[in-house]
Amino acid sequence: MKEFKSAFRPSIMEYLEFRSAMGYSNEHEQQLQHFDRYCYEHCPEQTELTKEVVRGWFYDEIARGRSCLSSKATAIRLFAKYLGVSAYILPMSCVPKTPDYLPYILTDSELAALFHAADTMEYKNDPFFRETASVLLRLLYSCGLRPNEGRNIKLEHVNFKTGELFITKTKRRKERIVVASDDMLLLLKKYRSQRAIFDKGNEYFFIHTDSSALKSWQLTALVKSCWAAAHPEVDPKLLPRLRPYDLRHRFASTVLQRWMDEGRNLYAMLPYLRAYMGHEKFSDTAYYIHILPERLMVSPGVQWENIDRIGMEVDIWAR
Repeated sequence: MKEFKSAFRPSIMEYLEFRSAMGYSNEHEQQLQHFDRYCYEHCPEQTELTKEVVRGWFYDEIARGRSCLSSKATAIRLFAKYLGVSAYILPMSCVPKTPDYLPYILTDSELAALFHAADTMEYKNDPFFRETASVLLRLLYSCGLRPNEGRNIKLEHVNFKTGELFITKTKRRKERIVVASDDMLLLLKKYRSQRAIFDKGNEYFFIHTDSSALKSWQLTALVKSCWAAAHPEVDPKLLPRLRPYDLRHRFASTVLQRWMDEGRNLYAMLPYLRAYMGHEKFSDTAYYIHILPERLMVSPGVQWENIDRIGMEVDIWAR
């Protein structure tokens, strides 16, 4: 757990322990550390979560051009709700509006190039990270996992006989089981044998040098580096933005395209995709139909009247 120094330290640690006991991830810890640091520097004796303290910190984050403002607002709001009626709850209207991010759907060649970059990049501070990067990125894509679900998966949650993955670090604590393909399972088994050489009692499947799960920013930096390495002839600043989450988007797009090629009714098939991907709302799954390539949007397999009311072809295993 991160170090906290302000007078809010006991309350923050108690809150994080409560979230952990309830089965939630530790995603708010880093955001609350920013808040704690601000309080330690500007109001070290403050123990009441007042409007002045909360807005003072949040507006300072905005003024400094800091990122993840929505996540920070959510973290401080939930912390306030935990503290009780006397704590000030920051309105979400205080978060500056940002343009909606349109997922980038990788082409077959781009996906293959991304995996090749992960397979060949040098990681000076962690010689085993190349193996981790190769397997983790393929797992995110082939199983359609959220980035947080993939990097936080534990060794005990992988069934190496059946290929079943017990996914626990999910949105709203909705646990589920997904099944890896035979090719993916072979990679997982190979990685398990290799990680035994470097493992120091790490409970997480994808190990890192500090014996903890990969951080969100580390996975983001990995994808960004591989994306740039896959296009050496292009200035990285001119490349389309690619996030780890886009591998999940590509998975959904691939499944939908395969079903359409098979002549299936997408509206009838969406509940299966919804359950596999762990979506709470049907509309979250139906969203992927709206970002399909234009040539597929006019397919008779897409029944827009119904939609509006609500296995991969790339050889990703070659290394």
